[in-house]
Order: sequence, then structure tokens, then C-alpha cells
Amino acid sequence: MINFKDVNNIAYLEPETSFSAMAVDEFCNMYNMNCFTTPLNNIKQIVEYVEQNPDTLGVLPVENTSDGTIREAFDCIMTSKNPNIRILSELILPIEYCLLSKTTELYSISNLIASPRMISKCQDFIKNELPMHHTIIEAASMFEAAEELRNYNLTYASIGNRKIAQNNMLNILKENVHDDKNNKTRYILIGDMETSPTGKDKTTVAFRTNHTPGALLKILNIFLEHNINLTYISSQPSKSNPDEYIFIVNFDGHVQGTNMLKAIREIKPKTSFFRYLGSYKAGVEVKL
Repeated sequence: MINFKDVNNIAYLEPETSFSAMAVDEFCNMYNMNCFTTPLNNIKQIVEYVEQNPDTLGVLPVENTSDGTIREAFDCIMTSKNPNIRILSELILPIEYCLLSKTTELYSISNLIASPRMISKCQDFIKNELPMHHTIIEAASMFEAAEELRNYNLTYASIGNRKIAQNNMLNILKENVHDDKNNKTRYILIGDMETSPTGKDKTTVAFRTNHTPGALLKILNIFLEHNINLTYISSQPSKSNPDEYIFIVNFDGHVQGTNMLKAIREIKPKTSFFRYLGSYKAGVEVKL
């Protein structure tokens, strides 16, 4: 297990009731951390904050089952001024929405305060389980919807996550009111630290191939020759040259493994850019 005893702060995407904040709670439980938290506006700010504060970690979303890879997260780590910023851990968080209210009685709900985004994500529930002639008051976000409940009577409810219910002292009247029951987000924990092998690790690297025919195939063959199992590969245009691509690759094993070190030594000369992003225990899905 990584030693996080000197960590004093964790930065994450605001607000304090976001799914990123829920991921922070899970990482803290996982590693028995008790520290301050700092909500920030965007991913770039989080990476820069971790760069500037050695006793700080950051939590970033990197992949969602509906929206795919979150490119900004990898871009910011790859271009960070501190090359020792690493992925230290990961987890998979179910994106679940609940019906929230001041009352404890589901049958009394006949009105809804919700953002257009929440309405679109929970259409089946709104159509089939709320009264036919219910009133909907639009709010800017699920966070503001929960706050607006204070101004309405007990026939009103909002849609939000468990963190919103907890922070606003609201009751969860019904869980899993969203249409997509398989929506999940992968979160990573980053910091200037090194990890030790656990036996169930994965490694992430990013590289840009030389602009020659078969360059990517030659690199992939190196993984094959060293019996390294690739679990994920994606590409994105290089910001420095739109005709070149950055490849992000996950594979089984820890960088301290002998075959892994040999493979990386062979791969680096065949790339025009290479960045080791971290070796860490493969994440499991959180049970909320």
C-alpha cells in the first residue's frame, strides 16, 4: 500500500457535492486518509495545484462509459512541468442519481425541481413514476435544484446524487432513477510519489511514434515479444502537430517488473515523445 501519511490536501473538480467529491471520499476510505480537500474549477488547475504543492494529491475523471476518454486529463498529466506526477491509484464510480426531498414520503411528491440535463437523463422515471400532471421547475444544475427545495413545500423533490442528499440534509426517496443503469466513471489519484507492486497492477504510458511507415506496429511488437498484455490503447491528435498522434496505452503489470523495464528501454528510442504516467493497482468498481 502507498504511504499517504504526509498528504495534507486533495484537489478535485468542484462543487463539494460533485461525483468527483464522492471519488475523493472513496480514495480516502481506501487509504485511510484524513486531510483537507480543495475544490477547483477544472482539470488543468488540479494538475497545476498538485505540481505546486508536494503534500497534495489530485483526483481526476479519465473515462466515462457514455462519453469515452476524457482527453484533458491525460493531456494535462503528459504536459505537466513536473515529470514525476504519476497515477497512483484508480477506482470506478457508478454514476447514480436519486430522487431527493425534505419529506420521507414518496407518494406525496407531485412536483419536481430539476436541470434540463437531469430531466434528459431520467426521462423514464419522470414519465412513468411521477404523477401525470406534475409540475417541473427548471434549475441550472442538480446542485442548485437541491438548494431551491428549501423554498418549496413537501410536495417537491429534486434529482441528485447521494453527496447532495448528505450535504443538504435531504431524504433519498428513490435510488437509481436514471435511464442508463451502466453509467460509470473511472477516476485516478495523482501525485508526486512512487508505488510498489501489488500483484494486480496496470501501467499507463503515452508516446508519439516517429513519422515513418509501420512505426506503431514496431512498438506493439515489442510488447508482444516481452509477453506484456495490452488492455487499452487510444489515440489523439498531437497538439504540436495535428498530423501526428499521441497514443495512450494501458497494460498489465508494474514498471518495476524486469520484462516491463526492458520493453520500455526498447520502446523509447522508437518514439519522438514518451511519458511514463504511472503503475498502480487496477481499480475495482465502488459499491455505493
